[in-house]
Amino acid sequence: MKKMRGELILLLSAMLWGTCFVFQKMGMDYIGPYTLGTFRFLIGALALIPVMFIFTHINNKKDPHTQKVHLEFMDKQLFIGGILCGTALFAAASLQQIGLKYTTAGKAGFITSLEIVLVAAIIIFVSRKVQINIIIGVFLAVIGMYLLCMVDGFYLGKGDLYELAGVFFWAMQILAIDKYSKNVDGIKLSFVQFITTGILSCVFMFLFETPHLDDLKNGTIPILYTAIIEVAVAYTLQIIGQKYTPPISAAIILSLESVFSVISGAVMLGEKMSFREVTGCIFMFAAIIVSQLPDRSAKLDN
Repeated sequence: MKKMRGELILLLSAMLWGTCFVFQKMGMDYIGPYTLGTFRFLIGALALIPVMFIFTHINNKKDPHTQKVHLEFMDKQLFIGGILCGTALFAAASLQQIGLKYTTAGKAGFITSLEIVLVAAIIIFVSRKVQINIIIGVFLAVIGMYLLCMVDGFYLGKGDLYELAGVFFWAMQILAIDKYSKNVDGIKLSFVQFITTGILSCVFMFLFETPHLDDLKNGTIPILYTAIIEVAVAYTLQIIGQKYTPPISAAIILSLESVFSVISGAVMLGEKMSFREVTGCIFMFAAIIVSQLPDRSAKLDN
């Protein structure tokens, strides 16, 4: 039951992310990638503060022996996990934003989805165990993402190389969350992650960019939308959902963001989905179903 709940939470996260690519690209019309990262992650962190107080209050009421305390952050694992997740997220999100300046959202979505393959390869290498249904699910997901996103064929341009470099860090973020989310409070871990990403973005913003107040005003809508919906809500849901979901399954589910991006465009903007895109969506949902089948595992020989 907990596994299903985690998967549904990750599915909701992917749905929300599916609406954010256009706002990320829109934000780049006004401000640089590090400036956008600074404001969206720090505002996202601020948005979590009242949520943390509410949940702390609820937890205190459940335990009558607990003193009514403020927010507790005196946990070494929380800090280490949050900083590692935040550093990986900073590198991944920054490379993605820079890449979006030179490539299409579709290609960026497909290349980012290759994190599924990397996460699967790392898990297999570490555990020396192959889940046949998961491998088939990964294969179907990659085919689906290719059909969905790569409408003009595959070739690597400047922006694509940035997106490709970001794949490693997206995979590291998923694996770091898998390691730490099971042992610490998910919302607090999310808060430390955002603060870390925001501070690193701020340092790079002052080193490489010159933000202007007028540009920030013009970019208010994409900044606030990505800060609240993408960062505060979707990334926090990712941490909560991954607490109950294996990392490869989580990566497959989260890759559905591109599917929901295409579907939301069709529903909200009246955009028509091509046969190729519909086929890609079918492959993606088939990947989810196959990855949930009973575990068929094989041990690798040493």
